[in-house]
Amino acid sequence: MDVNNLEKLCKLIRYDILTSTTEAGSGHPTSSLSAVELMTTLFFGGFYHFDLKNPKNLSNDRVIFSKGHASPLLYSLYHAAGVVDTKKLMTLRKFQSELEGHPTPRFTYADVATGSLGQGLSVGIGMALGLKLRFKNPPKIWVLLGDSEMAEGQVWEAMEIASHYKLNNLIAFVDVNRLGQYGQTLAGWDLQYYAKKAEAFGWEAIVIEDGHDLKQVYSALEKASDQTIKKPKMIVAKTVKGKGVSFIENKDGWHGKPLDKEELAKALKELGQIDLSIRGKIATPELAGVEGLGIPTARSRGVLFEASTDGKKPDTGPVDKPIATREAYGDALVELGEKNPDIVVLDGEIANSTYQNKFAKKFPERFFQMFIAEQNMVSVALGFSKVSFIPFVSTFAAFLTRSFDQIRMAQYSQADLKIVGSHAGVSIGQDGPSQMGLEDIAMMRSILKSTILYPADGVSSRKLTELISDKQGIFYLRTARLKTPIIYDETERFKIGGLKIHESKILNHKSKALIIASGITLHEALKAQKELEKEKIQTVVIDLYSVKPLDAETIKELASKYAHIIVVEDHYPDGGIGDAIASLGIKFKHLAVSKLPFSGSPEELLHYEEIDSEAIVKAVQSF
Repeated sequence: MDVNNLEKLCKLIRYDILTSTTEAGSGHPTSSLSAVELMTTLFFGGFYHFDLKNPKNLSNDRVIFSKGHASPLLYSLYHAAGVVDTKKLMTLRKFQSELEGHPTPRFTYADVATGSLGQGLSVGIGMALGLKLRFKNPPKIWVLLGDSEMAEGQVWEAMEIASHYKLNNLIAFVDVNRLGQYGQTLAGWDLQYYAKKAEAFGWEAIVIEDGHDLKQVYSALEKASDQTIKKPKMIVAKTVKGKGVSFIENKDGWHGKPLDKEELAKALKELGQIDLSIRGKIATPELAGVEGLGIPTARSRGVLFEASTDGKKPDTGPVDKPIATREAYGDALVELGEKNPDIVVLDGEIANSTYQNKFAKKFPERFFQMFIAEQNMVSVALGFSKVSFIPFVSTFAAFLTRSFDQIRMAQYSQADLKIVGSHAGVSIGQDGPSQMGLEDIAMMRSILKSTILYPADGVSSRKLTELISDKQGIFYLRTARLKTPIIYDETERFKIGGLKIHESKILNHKSKALIIASGITLHEALKAQKELEKEKIQTVVIDLYSVKPLDAETIKELASKYAHIIVVEDHYPDGGIGDAIASLGIKFKHLAVSKLPFSGSPEELLHYEEIDSEAIVKAVQSF
């Protein structure tokens, strides 16, 4: 350990934090200053192994700043490593700069976006689990947590699951600087409060009484790096917010407040002589450039599974019998798992309802039980995607709403997530409103570049699952509880941004209405179409299986031919399919779940909400 060199680097990094935030006129210098010794020793003390020339090398260790507001420290560390120059460092928080107020992957050395507190540890778990699949001796995942964010429930969801999977390649720091944004944190400087809780959750707790003593930090990192300890490790370090500048040290009211130019001059004088030319060396990965020793990456071999459109029938039984779209999804997962070793599946303790249990039985090593902790589950899936896996994550559509923030943050992380919400809508029946996903389409439509697919039968469910498996982005597949008849032949093709058109069999009468539906309500619309045929009323039904993106051109073209248009959906009126169609400037009669539902049979509830075939027939007849 070269204490003198680390001290010089700490001075440089403090100088960079202060000057860059003053230049920006905003930022969080005090929260960055408290963790300088912790992170400088990690980066330049030989503990962090990273190939600076190849940031995506799977052999690299990873570092996640869960306390993303400490981004000035992150950028200063890479300046000290020689890959961020001074000019770039001074663009902190400026328009179009990669050095944003909170890290995002626009900065080459940040894997994920952070800043919504409490999520970084979960992401680290996904990375740690994934790298354990890839390597016999996996790289390490280092996560910097703030003491304020330890009040977030997701942190403790993450801690219990990390212990469950014995992730000894996961090391977290708790930067216990005592002060939050507004006053003292819950536990202040009570290090044992954090240490005992960590131990109670099955972690190895390592306490640093002075987080600014380089020797103490180095010793803690040596212990944390010991892979013979078969537990995740948590370094609990007492630090001082604003450390290094006496007039802001341990002072309330300085969170998110940079120094002005006069204060900066005073602070720099206090820092003393600084070697602006010194640079630190980050150790290279021990397995640099080596393919994983566990499961290889299909992507690196150019092997990706493509959706079957060749008429091949699945091995899961006859396709002419009714099957729930959720079950067909489970069948598709098994097919995908056989052909692509990058597929992993995460469950929220309902695999027997989502039919992910089929994958679990076939590929137990790639099935991860996250238990009933949906927020942690989504962030763990994000971590998996960042080490080249393709995660499918599923629970009831209703329960996904509690993980909206995690999905929201994933969009800034350039995520590759396949999210499946089952038991959607009032059609689930007797379980009652708490289990009915009625807001999920609205939620997922609000994600900027999300894709939303809503299959109506077993064939479309299986093929849409296959279709999204090798596409990058955030995908939402909405599945149903009820068994539904097979509509489509195995040779039918599906595409993102597509739809299917079902015309009446009668052709000698004037068309009266265009009906747009998806999933369960498509079957109701097709029933209505048959009933209306008996009255010599011709209709056209659109299966809007791609809710986002829409096939806007085809919808507009069809809509221009009809004076009467109906949109029917098993979802609340706001934010769902109706709003998607309205965004095209089309006027229509909207049949949606407009009354608070309650327990009952699916048929009773569809009728009560006036979204069944009878309601559709009446709507058409009313024109």
